[in-house]
Amino acid sequence: MTLNTAVGRRGGPGWLRWRVVAVAVVAVVAQSADSVQQACGQDPSFICRRVLDWTGSESWAEAADKLLSAPAHILLILILAFLANLLVRRAIRRLTNKIVEPGSQERLRNLKRRAPHAIVDTGSLSLRSAARAQTLALVLRSIAGIFIWAIALTLILGELGVDLGPLIAGAGIAGIAIGFGAQSLVKDFLSGIFMLIEDQYGVGDIIDAGDASGTVEAVSLRTTRLRDVKGTVWHIPNGSIARVGNMSQQWARALLDIEVAYGTDLEKARATMLAVAKAIPEVLADPPPEFFILEFGESAIQIELRMWTPIVTRFDVETRARHDLARALAGAGITIPFPQRDVNVRRAPSSTKPS
Repeated sequence: MTLNTAVGRRGGPGWLRWRVVAVAVVAVVAQSADSVQQACGQDPSFICRRVLDWTGSESWAEAADKLLSAPAHILLILILAFLANLLVRRAIRRLTNKIVEPGSQERLRNLKRRAPHAIVDTGSLSLRSAARAQTLALVLRSIAGIFIWAIALTLILGELGVDLGPLIAGAGIAGIAIGFGAQSLVKDFLSGIFMLIEDQYGVGDIIDAGDASGTVEAVSLRTTRLRDVKGTVWHIPNGSIARVGNMSQQWARALLDIEVAYGTDLEKARATMLAVAKAIPEVLADPPPEFFILEFGESAIQIELRMWTPIVTRFDVETRARHDLARALAGAGITIPFPQRDVNVRRAPSSTKPS
């Protein structure tokens, strides 16, 4: 008798045999499930199931579950955390490398060709961008690493049987308390991150930060350290800097106000001043120095000489230009006047008559 015939004839001997087999299989599966649950608990692990299948011993399965399951899970968590940290660090490195990639430099050169007076390529942009990229990458890698390993630590504590409810609740309360007590600190850190991303200033720049101005000696996520012209060191929290005037980005412009006497040949004065400016090696040729007549003063014609220079040579250029201009103007017979006053002294008539 075939299987279909046996099953098809309900109540026949073939149907009874298959029913008995099915009941036996269900009983075996139920017994196996009970043994797995008894040995491995409500949520049996893979190791406990396999050991129970291999040995048939609940004691061995329970021992293997206690000795191997938790360490295996912890090892897996550590491996996944390591791989995630590695991938995130690689992504951050690619992201920050775009700051100094050749494409960005090419875009800068294209912009300079369209607007030559807007941007002056001084050769220091790539170095500055590289330094900013390294600092930004370090910050982002640190934040990502702390976040990933904090999650991994939480999962490991859960595998060790630590009750995470009170721990998370306590951490939340502590975080709220720290957040209220350290609002200014959080503000400083956020301002420092945005300062790095936007490249507002860097080490070596001369800036005006409102409360103090000087050369930047150190920049961290919390504070900026300045040294002014008197040598005083200022530590300024980043969150308290409302506005920044950077005198060292890309290029600088040296401005000299010069007065010449009325009656001076202005074309001769212009040629003399521009020749002095062009003779200084640190003065950029593009854009060229410029000569402007500002106003007619009380005793002189006020002229402004503008020279574009690299960021680190502005003050040296101004000093040398003053020295060279004084000598060149004197050699050309151009007078630099100074205020003069005619004073008439009158003797008061004597009140007494001679005898």
